Amino acid sequence: MTIGVLQLGVGVLYALYMWAAPDSRSVPSVTKDDLVKMLPVGFCAMGAHCFSVFALSAGAVSFGQIVKAAEPAFAAVVSTAVYGKSISTAKWLALIPVIGGVVLASVKELDFAWSALIAACTANLFAAFKANENKKLMETPGLKDRIGSVGNQFALTTILSFLFGLPLLLAREGHKWSEFVSLFRSNSVISTNLFTSGLYFYLYNELSTLTIKKTSATTQSVANTAKRVIVIVGVALALGESLEPIKMLGCGIGIGGVLLYSLVK
Repeated sequence: MTIGVLQLGVGVLYALYMWAAPDSRSVPSVTKDDLVKMLPVGFCAMGAHCFSVFALSAGAVSFGQIVKAAEPAFAAVVSTAVYGKSISTAKWLALIPVIGGVVLASVKELDFAWSALIAACTANLFAAFKANENKKLMETPGLKDRIGSVGNQFALTTILSFLFGLPLLLAREGHKWSEFVSLFRSNSVISTNLFTSGLYFYLYNELSTLTIKKTSATTQSVANTAKRVIVIVGVALALGESLEPIKMLGCGIGIGGVLLYSLVK
């Protein structure tokens, strides 16, 4: 929880810098009511990030990424059931290999952990709501003009998600704060990785927000899933995690389903 929230904090510092730097971004002229409308997406962004971090720490990183690859299925269900979006039958059918691939990859997972599976699924659910709330904000008359840009929208979302995460951090891990500070000061790996991962996370998700504006929440989830094949294999090789044939087969089927989803209408 501490790492996840502080990564969001790094994003907050970057957002504030972009507003303060000359010839960079104009400060959004949002109202109190506008910020209230942004609370759901801020909360969902916090949940999606923190549960993702927990999922990757609770089991094998590659396994967590495979489960996260099922995000389009969550986005499709949430989009239709909660937000009234329509998805074609062909796209629904294309989600079958995505989900099936995840299940197949999990069957003989040597580093399987229920906590990692539940956390990754919860992160997918939060991400689905976040994407749809982002899209709704972009389509709200007047609000997008006061925010000014997609960059400003994600900056405000990051600030809100950080504020949502702080109380949870203090409640769950506040008693370990002094221990973390000591480790942060004495171990350069932790401090360096915290800042770099927080910055990369911010820049990546700002691009994802721009993708949602140009397409849809489900399409963004599909694109997000497509990059996971590189992450899954790369992380497994770098960390020496299991790459059983059935795991790779499931990964391939899942990613193939993502490709099929992107091609059908």
